[in-house]
Amino acid sequence: MAVNAVSNLAQKVMGDQPTSITSSHTNVSRQEALESGETMKALTWQGKFDVRIKDMPKPKVMEDHDAVIKVTGSTVCGSDLHLLHGDILQLQPDDILGHEGMGIVESVGKGVKNLKVGDRVVASFSIGCGECPFCKDQLGSMCEKTNSSSVMKTLYGQNFSGLLGYSHFAGGYAGCQAEYFRSPYADYNLLKIPEGIPDEKVMFLSDIVCTSFHSVVDVDFQPGSTAAIWGAGPIGLNVAQWLKRCFGAKRVVIIDAVQNRLEFAKEKIGVEVLNRDGMSSQEIVKKLYEMEELGWQYSFDTAGFRYAQSIAHKAMRAMALETDTPETLNECITATRKHGRISIAADYAGLANGFNIGALMEKGIMLKGNGQAPAQKYMKKLLEEYIAPGKFDPTLILTHRFDLSQMDQLYHAFDQKKTDKNSGVGVLKTFVQTKFSSPPGPGMPQLSDINVLQ
Repeated sequence: MAVNAVSNLAQKVMGDQPTSITSSHTNVSRQEALESGETMKALTWQGKFDVRIKDMPKPKVMEDHDAVIKVTGSTVCGSDLHLLHGDILQLQPDDILGHEGMGIVESVGKGVKNLKVGDRVVASFSIGCGECPFCKDQLGSMCEKTNSSSVMKTLYGQNFSGLLGYSHFAGGYAGCQAEYFRSPYADYNLLKIPEGIPDEKVMFLSDIVCTSFHSVVDVDFQPGSTAAIWGAGPIGLNVAQWLKRCFGAKRVVIIDAVQNRLEFAKEKIGVEVLNRDGMSSQEIVKKLYEMEELGWQYSFDTAGFRYAQSIAHKAMRAMALETDTPETLNECITATRKHGRISIAADYAGLANGFNIGALMEKGIMLKGNGQAPAQKYMKKLLEEYIAPGKFDPTLILTHRFDLSQMDQLYHAFDQKKTDKNSGVGVLKTFVQTKFSSPPGPGMPQLSDINVLQ
């Protein structure tokens, strides 16, 4: 019987300790319903593999530094699939999902100084206060004030920041896969967008553009180096674009089992590809050494904890003997050059068995967990220095546009890596519109029906 390995392990770690969350900034939708009576359409979590569009209470300003945003664009992220699979702790029925979004400021608290009603903004997926030591050090994703989960503190020793729409384990904030969302500490977490840049070009600053950039700079990638990327999803493809177009990589290969994603990477970004379908870990590593005799100088894990390959690790996850499979990381370690570096941009949640710590130590490899990216640090810089001048194109991996009313179906289509039956293009990043959205920008995907995916 399939079980939630992360939750079961957490229960073993926590014992009978309380797991409640208390914060004036968390998901207060039920209280708002009683006070306002206004509703909106929003995607909600109802259980494992069960997400639904529902009429939910419209948020309002609750604190002096809040802003309420009319959503003009959101999307589904690979990290959202962990929620769909029930692999993240402390989800509750009717939690509103979504951590990548943008919109128009509808209202602000009296403490908001740099934004006004009508401003077009992108929201950082991580929520910082702007005042604690980590925020002052430009590490808003490590904020000390915005996440009070006792479960996380017990499992990790410290909490990272709250996240939009990502369970009470990450602060319990209502997300932006909705017609409206509330942004705490709005001056710190929202970036005002200048006129003349279409929504599609800027929306992904909320997460994946910053996350992929952070993955590269966090391991101090050097021009002229070689790099292997595990995972040809949106993060992996963005990492490849950063390396090839902006950081002067000598050679880049992406490893994945989805052929249409690999073809996309080869055609659109110009990287080498390796289809791992049917190959063992040993065969993958052997092939990578045939390509680079001394090993790869940098490796990037953009796949994550859910992708167990062997029967043994599938069984251990099912029986809650581990939360995360180490197989991808072990491939990275064995394929990386001695004294090379490994960047972990992918999500890992808990504990893994059989991690090859011996090879890590003996080969002198630096394994760097990137953490949740401090998007607040990067959003303005990447907009002005890379996106506006055309050096980096966030829309390179934008394949489809859908309506919010079909987002529940989009979760399952993205999870199943479906393909457009008309164009043959696999679904990657999508732009999800609401009733407040502008028409598609020049050259951007037009509105599709979810039934085009098969």
